[in-house]
Amino acid sequence: MDTKNATLLTEFVLTGLAYQLEWQIPLFLVFLVIYLITIVGNLGLIALICNDPHLHIPMYLLLGSLAFTDAWISSTVTPKMLVSFFVKGKISLSECMLQFFSFAFSATTECFLLAAMAYDRYVAICKPLLYPVIMTNTLCIRLLVTLFVCGLIYSAFHVFFLLRLTFCSSNIIHHFYCDIMPLFKISCTDPSINVLIIFIFSGLIQVFTSLTVLVSYMLVLFTILKRKSVQGFRKAFSTCGAHLLSVSLYYGPLFFMYVRPGSAQADDQDMMDSLFYTVIIPLLNPIIYSLRNEKVTDSLEKMLKRNV
Repeated sequence: MDTKNATLLTEFVLTGLAYQLEWQIPLFLVFLVIYLITIVGNLGLIALICNDPHLHIPMYLLLGSLAFTDAWISSTVTPKMLVSFFVKGKISLSECMLQFFSFAFSATTECFLLAAMAYDRYVAICKPLLYPVIMTNTLCIRLLVTLFVCGLIYSAFHVFFLLRLTFCSSNIIHHFYCDIMPLFKISCTDPSINVLIIFIFSGLIQVFTSLTVLVSYMLVLFTILKRKSVQGFRKAFSTCGAHLLSVSLYYGPLFFMYVRPGSAQADDQDMMDSLFYTVIIPLLNPIIYSLRNEKVTDSLEKMLKRNV
C-alpha cells in the first residue's frame, strides 16, 4: 500500500476477549480476583524471601526474581484488560509500544530465569559439595543483573524495529494487549524483516533456555539413578518437580504460538495461549513453588506466628 498519501494511525482499538454480554460482570470479577491473588502471592513471596535470612541463598534469590517478573507481566496486561470490559479498549501508539516493551522484557527475562533455576538445581543435586563455591550469592546477583539487562536489550531491540512500521488502514488489534504478531497483521509497511528477526532471536532464546532446562534435569535424573536412594529421589523430586511443572506450563503455549499456521481460529487460540502465560501462570507459580518447598512453608509459618 502507498503510505505517502495515507493517513497514519496513532491510536488502536484492542478487541479484547470475546464473550457474551451476560458474562461481562462475572468475567471481570474472575480476572480481578485472579489479578489480586497474583499480586499478593508474588509480592508476598518476595517479602518472605527478603525478611528471612535463611532464604538469602541463590535458589531463593532466583525464585524471588521469578516472582517479580510474574507480578510485572501480570500488571502489564491485566489492568488494561479489566478496563476493556467496560470501556472501549483504545490505546495510543506510544502506549502500545510501551506495553509491548514491558511484556517482552518480563517474558524474555522469565525464560532466562527458568534456565538459571534449572542450572542451580543441577549444581545443588549433582555437585552438592561444590555448590557453595560455584553458586555464591555474588555470582547469583551478577547472573540476575545480566539476565535482566538481556531482557531489556532484547525488548528494546524489537521496539526499535517496530517503530519502522506504519499503520494506515485498520486500527483494530485482535488481542487483549499489544502483542507483536497482531501488529504485523495491520501494518501498512512490509513486516518481513521484523518477522525474520523475531523468528531468529525468539527461536534462539527458546531453544537455548529449553535445552538448558532439559540437559540440566537429564543430568539430575542420571545422578539420582546412580545413587539408587529412595530418599534422595524423593528429595530431588520435591526440589525439581515444581520447577519442571512451571517450565512445562510456560513453554507449551509459547511453542504452539509459533508453529500454528495463521488463521482466524489460530488468532483466537493464540489469544487463549497468551491469556494462559500472562494471567494464569503468574497466579500458579507462587502456589506451585510455595506448597512444595519446605523452607518456604516453614518461613511462612514462623512469620504468621510472629504476627499473630
